[in-house]
Amino acid sequence: MKVILQQTVQKLGNAGDVVEASPGYFRNFLEPRKLAHLATAGTLKKREEDLAVIKKKAEAAHQVSVGQGEKITALGRIHLNMKAGDTGKLYGKVTTKEIALALQKAVGFEIDKRSIRNADEIGALGSYPIIVKLTPDVQAELTVEVLQEGQLPSAPVEKAPKAAEVEENADDNADDAEKA
Repeated sequence: MKVILQQTVQKLGNAGDVVEASPGYFRNFLEPRKLAHLATAGTLKKREEDLAVIKKKAEAAHQVSVGQGEKITALGRIHLNMKAGDTGKLYGKVTTKEIALALQKAVGFEIDKRSIRNADEIGALGSYPIIVKLTPDVQAELTVEVLQEGQLPSAPVEKAPKAAEVEENADDNADDAEKA
């Protein structure tokens, strides 16, 4: 059966497209969610008139997704504190739901747990690359750092040499004090 998509549906088509869909898929999924309408002569004529409006909505949604993707990528890293054993193995696994909740707190907008990729096997402490697929065209990358419960995030790499320099300077000052 031919249907006109009102919104972009993954693996089916973009907003405004006329596509083939099985009757059950249309009746049980697309129509109740107002994702598509049945393609009749009248709706096809109206589609031509509404196509510009649909394209504008799709472009606006795309721009919002791009902005969200940039915010997520700008984070670079999120931290999750989990219970773990002495060997670093977690009691359970990190779920996409936990990652999505941590991201929502960090960026301030809702993220669907199904949009998070590469999070299948997070079962130990460490850093893991994650991809958040906001739309078929827009995705954001970041790192999830899984820490022992109660542990603070590690300091950025740039600060470590500065701390070492301070210790060296302190040793030099102590040597100078002994000579005097």
